This record gives sequence, C-alpha cells and structure tokens, in this order.
Amino acid sequence: MKEYKHIKDIVTKELSCSAHNMDHVMRVFNLCKLIADSEANVDRDVLFISALLHDIARVKESKDNTGNVDHAVLGSEMAEEILKALNYDDKMIEKVKHCIVSHRFRSGHIPKTIEAKILFDADKLDAIGAIGIARCFMLAGQFKQKINIQEPIEEYIENNVVENGRLKDVSKHSPIIEYEMKFKKIPSRMFTNKGREIAVKRLSYMEGFFNKLKNESNGLE
Repeated sequence: MKEYKHIKDIVTKELSCSAHNMDHVMRVFNLCKLIADSEANVDRDVLFISALLHDIARVKESKDNTGNVDHAVLGSEMAEEILKALNYDDKMIEKVKHCIVSHRFRSGHIPKTIEAKILFDADKLDAIGAIGIARCFMLAGQFKQKINIQEPIEEYIENNVVENGRLKDVSKHSPIIEYEMKFKKIPSRMFTNKGREIAVKRLSYMEGFFNKLKNESNGLE
C-alpha cells in the first residue's frame, strides 16, 4: 500500500459516512484482490487505484437532498483531478474513471473492462451478507429511516425513486425496501464467477435475516 499512500490519505479526508468510510474502501480493496486472483489479464494498478477512489464523492451525494448528485459520476471527475495532480498518465486516468463511473448498482453505466467488472462485484459484495446487514442499519440510523414502510412497494418506488433507481429522499427509505430493491438482485448482477460464488453464499445468510425481520416488523412471529 506504500505506493498508494497519497491516494489513501486523500480519500480518508473525504469520507466521513460510517457505512462508506475507509473500512468499506479497504474491504472492497481486499475483495478486488481476491477476485483478481481468479481472473486473467488484470491491470492491478488500475484496479487498486479505482478501489481506493470509488467512493470519493459519496459524502457529497449523501448531503444532497435533490437526488441529482451521483457519486459515481462526480467521483470519476474528482479522481481525474487527484490523479492528474499526482502525475498519472491520461491513459491510466481514463481507465480508472471508467471503473469508478460504472461501479454503481443504480447506474446507467455498464462495466466494460475486467477491472471495472471486478470493482463492481467487490463493491456489491460488501453490501450483502453479515457485513451488508450491519452497513444497512448504519445507514438507516444515519438517515433516520424506519425499519419498514407501510405503503406498497410500487407506490414507494413511484413516489421516492428517480432515474436509475436513485432516491429522492433517503430518509424515507428503509432496510427492508433496500433488501427488496437491491440486495436480492445482487448475485444475478455479478460479472465474475468468483463474485457470483461469494454473492450466493452471502445472500443466503441475508435472506433468512430479512424474512424474519419482515415478519417481526409486522408484529408476527
């Protein structure tokens, strides 16, 4: 990590969200390394720099109440400025920007390179399983969400979801809705075999928890 110390220091200063902090970044970084070991022709510099920078704009999105700020798009622009200042060449910067802009689940940008596909998978894996449950409720507390909502999910989506599945008001979201809208779909969205293998295991654990939570949140057994 010595060669990436300047990048890591910059990211650390930008991230203050409990669920999208340096702990998350380093878990994604380590998952990228794990998945990369199962893939061929991976540019690890591009991958690892992208992993460190992928959520650089996350706090800026969290503070935006309009739903217009996309941290993947803004993050790719911030990454360009950071890497230019650190004298990375244009070709490397463009590859990193693609990884960052396409890493988001709720995005119209599709990962095209193996590095972008690995980053996408690694980031999604940190949203499911035991760590995914923990992070989900950290966010719920941060944004003062309810555990569940009473309106039908179709009405909720119509009222609170904008283009590409992004949210108008995060405080109106809930962990159970996030499970239904996002977590359940993650294994089918994986780009790598290793990512899919891990995702299936993690979702199996998560499914039991959220099924029980839905019953208990409605006053059932």
